[in-house]
Amino acid sequence: MKKILIVLILIIGGISPMAFSQTSAPDSVVIKIGESSKVIFAIHKDDLQTLKYYDFQALMNDMITKLENEDRSNVATPPSDYLIDNQNETVADGEEEITYEWPEDEDSNRRYGNDDDSGWVTYEGNDRTYRNSERHENRSYRGRRTTSSINFDVGTNNFLSDGKFPDSNNDLYTVKPFGSWYVGINSIQRTRLARKFFLEWGVGVSWYNFKFENQRTIMTKDDAGVTFVTDTRDLDFKKSKLTASYINASFVPVIDFGGNRRKPMLFDSRGANSFRIGVGPYAGYRIDSYTKQVYEENGDKKRDRNHDNYFLENIRYGARLQIGFDDVDLFFNYDMNELFSDGKGPALNAFSFGITF
Repeated sequence: MKKILIVLILIIGGISPMAFSQTSAPDSVVIKIGESSKVIFAIHKDDLQTLKYYDFQALMNDMITKLENEDRSNVATPPSDYLIDNQNETVADGEEEITYEWPEDEDSNRRYGNDDDSGWVTYEGNDRTYRNSERHENRSYRGRRTTSSINFDVGTNNFLSDGKFPDSNNDLYTVKPFGSWYVGINSIQRTRLARKFFLEWGVGVSWYNFKFENQRTIMTKDDAGVTFVTDTRDLDFKKSKLTASYINASFVPVIDFGGNRRKPMLFDSRGANSFRIGVGPYAGYRIDSYTKQVYEENGDKKRDRNHDNYFLENIRYGARLQIGFDDVDLFFNYDMNELFSDGKGPALNAFSFGITF
């Protein structure tokens, strides 16, 4: 055991027997160990970038264990066992950009070998694929097909009546743009369908807040429907609004020209120089609705909140547009069905827009 010659570690940097068929010979690095042993690294220059992400301590530990047990099997089959996780790096290979996206976890179900006569070496896990050409002319590493995130939509909402804002007729249900906040919390899954094509799908909860321009606006309800009237009480009104909350599901196909498997968030450098756009359907079910008035009476601030369905449609459905660049994403939602049941209120289509983070 003392005079064992540690000959060639062929697997460093992804070197397999195929790698020696390259036109240029690999460089050799010899490390002397003790009086009679040495380690020889045969490394091709095309693999220098991959070499940066090897865990050499783990590799050496495995090598020593094999030598102590007189195990003559290859060390690191596949060599990608020793790639360090959670690293993202983009490098240039001649005229072509090479992108590595290292996965977040390890799998025990792996295969390493040649794909017939295609000239590719393939390394596969349960949720990832690494392919390396014989001549290193093209490389790609695809991470997990689906990633998840919690997204927040924050913006404003309004509605249209026959394609026009209610402001044009000075209707009592005219909405204040500032203060009519739309808020959404969504659990989003991002599934890669092709290199730059994704499906963002998930569920969430959202709130419409329609703050009326006229602070004396009040909604009344009877069997015929809802009516917007002026509150004539001698009070100092501060605010009047209608709030409706929904549980939603959305399915938005997205083209991401940066090919990022994770959707970049605010202040996230992973989205640098990346433009993405998507449009798709959503549907929601109303889970609550109420009106709220805030006013002062005899110097005391009071709030009246009345929970009722107000003949609001239980189902909302529409289309969502998403546009993003770098780490900023904008959204626009438009409800294709009307806010109130047919004949029970004004014909209004709600919409919202804002920022996603």
